[in-house]
Amino acid sequence: MSFDAELDAKGLNCPLPILRAKKAISALSSGQVLKIIATDPGSVKDFEAFCNQTGNELLSSAEAGGAFEFMIKKS
Repeated sequence: MSFDAELDAKGLNCPLPILRAKKAISALSSGQVLKIIATDPGSVKDFEAFCNQTGNELLSSAEAGGAFEFMIKKS
């Protein structure tokens, strides 16, 4: 899946991945996609809630090698 920006949030604990994602998404235009890589297991529920609250679309959520990858499309 293609993306327009990438955020490396590995090693950061809640709420830092969400706060950094919020800042990164604000720099994008509507329809652009942000890829986030995080290691905090709590980030799975956090990004689901973040997208529900902000109206952005969680395109995918996956785990690979202890890291979580999220693709979020800006509304």
